[in-house]
Amino acid sequence: MTENKQTKTTEGRRERKRRQTRERIEQAAMALFLGRGFEATTIEDITEAADVSKRSFFDYFPSKEEVVFAWQDSFADRLMAAVAARPVEESSVKAVEAAITATVAGTIDESGLALHELIHRTPALKARDQLKYAKLEQKLTEALLLRKGNDPQEQPRMRMLAAIIIGAMRVGGELWQQRPPGASLQDLVHETFAELWKMLAEFGDQAKNRS
Repeated sequence: MTENKQTKTTEGRRERKRRQTRERIEQAAMALFLGRGFEATTIEDITEAADVSKRSFFDYFPSKEEVVFAWQDSFADRLMAAVAARPVEESSVKAVEAAITATVAGTIDESGLALHELIHRTPALKARDQLKYAKLEQKLTEALLLRKGNDPQEQPRMRMLAAIIIGAMRVGGELWQQRPPGASLQDLVHETFAELWKMLAEFGDQAKNRS
């Protein structure tokens, strides 16, 4: 009994140490990327700032690009959790809007916005950045479908809803680039959703009258 308890405690400490090391690498890398620029920062610079070996760096990240996109993976996971936390009786539309709004508010701060700008102005990162939308769409589909008890008949509808939502997020991200300094990201999210639902309603009316 004592041995099992000791093993569990040791495993907990090991996982905590790995998480702390990973976070230290991420924080050191982001500070360097935002201060010097992505291309001017080497892996050696990151390992020195994080006080880890180069081998340790590669234990967590296969490249310095992956450090940048680790944040995006975290956003996708938080979005799934936020969707899952919405009331069961809530409609899929209301649940996804509330979940995205909460995730943006709880995840994207000044450093997140600075990271977005860094990606936008760095060609090597900008090309890869487009892949995040495919990941987000897949994760959102899974989260929405889970709310439907993984009903196979709901899969096409949830995939369509996720594709529409992520498409709106993509457009919203592009509009953000045109916003004046100091603009509210929260306002942009609300405006994007309001415009999305309005347009979908209009398209629905047009579809009814297409004959």
